[in-house]
Amino acid sequence: MKNSNSKDRRDFLRSLAGLTAGIMVPAAACQGKAGEADTAQTKIAAVGVQEPKQEDRLGRLLPQRLFGKTGEYITMLGVGGAHIARMSEQEAEKVIEAAIEGGIRFFDNAEMYGKGLAEERFGMFLCPKYRDVSYIMSKSTAKTGRGIRAHLEGTLKRMKTDYLDLYQIHSISSPEDVDNRIAEGVLKEVLKAKEQGKVRHVGFTGHVSYTAHMRMLERTDTLQTCQMPINAFDPNYKSFINNVMPLLVEGNLGIIAMKTLSNGGFFGGTSHFEGGDKPKIIPNAISVEEALNFVWSLPVSVIVTGANDAEMLKEKIGLAKSFTSYGDEERQALIDKVANFDGKLVEYYKA
Repeated sequence: MKNSNSKDRRDFLRSLAGLTAGIMVPAAACQGKAGEADTAQTKIAAVGVQEPKQEDRLGRLLPQRLFGKTGEYITMLGVGGAHIARMSEQEAEKVIEAAIEGGIRFFDNAEMYGKGLAEERFGMFLCPKYRDVSYIMSKSTAKTGRGIRAHLEGTLKRMKTDYLDLYQIHSISSPEDVDNRIAEGVLKEVLKAKEQGKVRHVGFTGHVSYTAHMRMLERTDTLQTCQMPINAFDPNYKSFINNVMPLLVEGNLGIIAMKTLSNGGFFGGTSHFEGGDKPKIIPNAISVEEALNFVWSLPVSVIVTGANDAEMLKEKIGLAKSFTSYGDEERQALIDKVANFDGKLVEYYKA
């Protein structure tokens, strides 16, 4: 995939409102907003899927968005698996039940979370009762084809399912890392697993450097999804939004937003999952609601949220239900509000 030049990126940023409306299929179509509904129906026709249902056997769903060239529709909020491994078994069950009751149907995980513990908990509390209504993904940091094949088999066993909806090459860190993994057969094995029906869709993730994502997009057009940091601070520091998102939209990849609160960085933390005593974007500059609405106002399919407990997840479910899209000026105002914070502290995980 060719790199976009600066003019293309400026044009892209000006077109964000229309791009976002175009993937918000259920809300636009059901609410009868003529322009948005027309755009949404065009998108549906383009990927060959029908308008999604608003309910399933368990109740009403959160608003859904088209998931790029997968042709699927997924809920705009998903549960992050990393936190599932960090909480008690009892709280993990509560979080999963709160997610289902609140209309979430997208569930993230990875082989590395708790050394498989998070996946085991999906196998205990999610798949036995809710596999038929859930879109479940996992990821692998393996550096070789043999390694990722072993990781996938372990994931399926721990989750007690015979397939995943999405499997992703996880945590790419540099262009060299991408080249090495491809040379060692990682991409080949992921595509083979898709051919074998062990996974339905395939993608990649990373949070360290946007250049790694750009290299992956240069090397292959076979992947269907991408997961990356997307938040109100990102445009100010080594930006995935500015550099990668235009390429993803161009290639029609489903976009998964992570680190929407900078994984603790918005709360003054400089390590994963934690707040801290450094300058705080929340609440000193913006609110949690503004931070999430900023991301949902971009052409992302889903925000994967890391909730510490069921009550925190319920709060974010409420925000998804009340979401109102921000226009260009509102988004830029939030970017400007946080611009003076130290990028190396706020997004400490970037190289």
